[in-house]
Amino acid sequence: MITKEQKDNLFLLVKSLTKSEKRQFKLYVGRLGVNSDSKFLKLFNLLDKASGYDETAIIKSGIVKKQQIANVKAHLYKQILISLKLNPSHQNIRSQIREQLDFASILYHKGLYKQSLKILDKAKELAIINEEKNAAFEIIELEKIIESQYITRSISTRADELAMQAKEISSLNVIASKLSNLSLQLYSIILKTGYVKNEEESLLVTDYFNKRLPKFDITKVGFREKLWFYKAHLWYSFLLQDFLNCYKYASKWVDLFYQNPSMINLNPVFFLKGNNYLLEAIFFIRNKPKFIEKLTEFQTTANADNFPKDENVATLVFLYTNFHKINAHFIDGSFNEGLSLIPQIEKELIPFKTKIDAHHKMVFYYKFASMHFGAGNNKECIRYLDKIISNKTLSMREDLLCFSRVLNLVAHYEAGLDYHLETLLRSTYKFLIKMNDLHEVQKEMIKFIRGLQDIYPQDLKKEFKKLLEVLKQYEDHPYERRAFLYLDIISWLESKIENKPVGQVIKDKYLENYA
Repeated sequence: MITKEQKDNLFLLVKSLTKSEKRQFKLYVGRLGVNSDSKFLKLFNLLDKASGYDETAIIKSGIVKKQQIANVKAHLYKQILISLKLNPSHQNIRSQIREQLDFASILYHKGLYKQSLKILDKAKELAIINEEKNAAFEIIELEKIIESQYITRSISTRADELAMQAKEISSLNVIASKLSNLSLQLYSIILKTGYVKNEEESLLVTDYFNKRLPKFDITKVGFREKLWFYKAHLWYSFLLQDFLNCYKYASKWVDLFYQNPSMINLNPVFFLKGNNYLLEAIFFIRNKPKFIEKLTEFQTTANADNFPKDENVATLVFLYTNFHKINAHFIDGSFNEGLSLIPQIEKELIPFKTKIDAHHKMVFYYKFASMHFGAGNNKECIRYLDKIISNKTLSMREDLLCFSRVLNLVAHYEAGLDYHLETLLRSTYKFLIKMNDLHEVQKEMIKFIRGLQDIYPQDLKKEFKKLLEVLKQYEDHPYERRAFLYLDIISWLESKIENKPVGQVIKDKYLENYA
């Protein structure tokens, strides 16, 4: 019986190891001669060579009996994790602090109290400098236990000093916890219900945000509390589609890292995400020179030799760099110049196929489809959209699924594939009605395409103008304008009326409004 690879955690862990990690594991296991012929090492070698997880094949190999397999797998899993923990590439300030805390606990239990306190004092200093305040609090609590036994007979002010430290760090931990909860809850609202769609929702979100935002003096807190404060404000601004404030708080987030460079290496994922949201906000406000400046700055830092290089970080650098390289062409309508990115990104996606989830792959396909649509390659646009629409198991943001279908309709119309339109209209309509989340823009588009079959060719331009007038009223509407960020329907209509390529219309508008 072949189990799905995704279902077997041990197999996935073995396959995630780099060459140097595999070498280190074998050295770690081989440090004791008795391990060299062990069942778990043989199982490791078998899984390392296998292309899929097949339990029947493992039992047939004679390495392990059926009743032993669960235990051997669990043991191997644990040994790999211990080996990875010892690998220098997985050791950072956090693991050093944890290790010191473990050493101090051992010394305390052996009755070597002064040695234990000495290690704790150094570990606490390291934790505070590196904003690891939860670990610092844990260290202070252990210091208090040792001191409270009056074993050390240390100076009389020691108890007060520790109590004050505990109180101060505890209050900062409470602020960080409230801010991180709020940030996570706002992000969860975006995932569940999307961005605010009307004044009522906007008031609800604002009330929710204000009630949960802790009151404190931002000049008296550290890096970690500021980071969560900016994050919470960023999510709140995104929910309200307030892109200028998104830009403001994403800038503060990224600048915070550049003001504290050591934090970039300690928290590379937060640094990368901050840059991603900053670039997204600049994309929404359509400032290409600023966009290129920040994208270049981001790439320079992320590609520097001293930037962390683990698999998770490498995946995020790949995703964010390529998403924004594509977005740069959407700002000013330079679709034809952007087409060369598509085969390049598809080729680079191959080594990341097990690291990038289906949702992000589909976002790439939507961007590829939009790039081809902008360049007038409607059949290529349809080909990429089909990868999204035909994927029935996809858990993807509803707004993207919705716009994929609307763009698919427009691309079929543009490609002259009229014989499909009736069927497509019905299936798109069914899908969108189920969503109960339709923007007015989408409703108007469906109504328009639905009536296309009854319009004489000589009246088409007149109908395009009518629809343009209807949609124009939504272009700057606070809750409707986001629809145009996924699909610039207004520029498409103007291209039909003026007989110009859609890319040219977007470029002309960009030069007129922003350049």
